[in-house]
Amino acid sequence: MYYIKKRFEISAAHFLTLSYRSKCTSVHGHNWIVTVECRSEELNSDGMVVDFTHIKEQVMERLDHKLLNDVLPFNPTAENIARWVVDSIPNCFRCEVQESEGNVAAYQKD
Repeated sequence: MYYIKKRFEISAAHFLTLSYRSKCTSVHGHNWIVTVECRSEELNSDGMVVDFTHIKEQVMERLDHKLLNDVLPFNPTAENIARWVVDSIPNCFRCEVQESEGNVAAYQKD
C-alpha cells in the first residue's frame, strides 16, 4: 500500500449555524491547518497515488481567503470540512482540519 500526506495552511472565515447561543455564529476567521492523507495499492500511470498539486487545487485554491459559507454547501464546521475533503480527493481516506491550536477535527473512511 502506498501512502501520501499533504499538509497546508489556509486563511478563511466562516460562521456557524448552531442550535445554541455561541460567539461562533458571528463571522470570524482562522488560519486552518489541513492534513490530507491518501492511499492506493497501485500507483497511477504517472507513478503517484494522487498529485500533490491536485490536492492543493481542490482544497486550498477553493477555500483560501474565502468566506467558507459562500463556497461550501453545508454548515462549515471543521468536522464537515474534513468529510468534504475526503469525499473530494481521489484515494483520500483521512483528513484532519485544525481550526486553532488544540482544536482538531478528523474524518476517516473505514
